[in-house]
Amino acid sequence: MGERPTFLIIGAGIAGLTTALAIARAGFDAVIAERAEALSEIGAGIQLSPNAGRVLADLGLDDAIATLALEPRLIDIRDGASGAVLTALPVEAFRQRYGFPYRVIHRADLQKVLADAVKAAHGVTLILGAVLDDVLARDDTLFAKLKGHRGEVMEVAGIIGADGVWSTTRDRVPGARGPVPTGRTAWRTVIPVDNAPASLPTDRVGLWLGPNAHLVHYPIAGGAAVNVVAIIAERWAKPGWNARGDYRLIAERLNGWSPEVRAILAAAATWQRWALNAVDPTGPWSSGATTLIGDAAHAMVPFLAQGAVMAIEDAAVLGDCLAATGGNAEPAFRAYEAQRRQRVTKVWNVANRTGEHYHAEGLTARVRDLALRAAGTRLILMQNDWIYRWRPNGATGETG
Repeated sequence: MGERPTFLIIGAGIAGLTTALAIARAGFDAVIAERAEALSEIGAGIQLSPNAGRVLADLGLDDAIATLALEPRLIDIRDGASGAVLTALPVEAFRQRYGFPYRVIHRADLQKVLADAVKAAHGVTLILGAVLDDVLARDDTLFAKLKGHRGEVMEVAGIIGADGVWSTTRDRVPGARGPVPTGRTAWRTVIPVDNAPASLPTDRVGLWLGPNAHLVHYPIAGGAAVNVVAIIAERWAKPGWNARGDYRLIAERLNGWSPEVRAILAAAATWQRWALNAVDPTGPWSSGATTLIGDAAHAMVPFLAQGAVMAIEDAAVLGDCLAATGGNAEPAFRAYEAQRRQRVTKVWNVANRTGEHYHAEGLTARVRDLALRAAGTRLILMQNDWIYRWRPNGATGETG
C-alpha cells in the first residue's frame, strides 16, 4: 500500500466509491471491500441536486455525468386524485440560481462513473467478494482481516462503514443507532418509453401527492425509460430491496387516484417493493479509528431526494478532515462527525416533515395545495436554498 496511510472502506455503493475518491484527492490510499462479486446498484434512478453536483464536479466527474444524466425541462407537482397541476418548476431555474443543474440519472450509470474513476485513481483498490472479518490492534496499529479474499490482512489507518442501512460496520461503534421501520414502503418500476402512456411524459419530473401516498417519475437511461416510484403508508417489514410487488396491491392502494396515475401503474410490467427504514443521525457515528458514512450513519426517508446526496456531501467533508489532520483517523473522524451532524440532522427532520405534507389529507392537504399554487418558483426554491447552496469549505464545511 506504500508509505501513505490507507483507509479501508466497507461497501462499494455511491457512498463508498465517492469516499474513496475524496480520500485519494486528500493524498491517501483507500481499499474498498465490497461483499458482492460484481457491482450492481439497487434501485433505478437517482436525483442529483446542485449540492451533489458541486462535490462530483470537484472530483472531476462533471463531464462524465453530463453525458449520462438528464436535465428535465420541468418538475410538475400534481394532485394525485384530480391530476391538477399545483405548480410547475422550470429546471433551468436551478442552474441559474445555484450555478449547478438539477439532474436525474440511472443509479447504475452514476455507479459506473464513480467506479471508472476509482479504477483510474492513484492509490485506490476495489476488492469484490470480500467482507470485514476481524480487526486487530497492536501497538497503536490496526490490522483488518478480510474474509472471502484470500483471508488477506492489511494495515489500515482507519475503517469507514459505507455499507448502508443494514451496516455491519455499525457494530464497531458503541451506541450507534440501528435502522427503524418508518411505516412506509417503496414500490419501484421502470417503464420503457415505447410502453409509456401519454400521462407519463419523458421530459419532466412528475410528483403526484395524495393521502398517505405519493408517486414520482422521471426519465433515465438517456430518455429511453422512465423511473417510477410510489411511496405508501404500509406496515410491511420484509428485509431486502427487491421483493416482487403485486400490481393488484398498488393498484388497489391508488384506486381513487386520477386516470393518468392509474394508466402509469397499469403500464408497468413488474414492480419491486421494499420497506423504508431510517437511522437516527443523533446517535454516534464514530468510535476511535472507525466511522460511518451515508445511510450507515443517517438513512432517511426519501421525501427530499437527499439520501444519496448526503452521502456524497459526507465524502467531501471526510476527505477534507483527513487532509487537515494529515491522515490521523481519530481526530479527523471526530471533526467529520461534528461538522456533518447539524446539517444532516436538519435534512433528516425536514425530510420527515415533507413526508407529512406530501401524504396529507383533508383540510391540511387543501392548505398545502393552495400554498403550492400561490408560491411560485422563486419562493419554492428560496425555501430550499439552505440545501442546494451547500458547498464544502476547506476542512470545516458549511452546516446550512
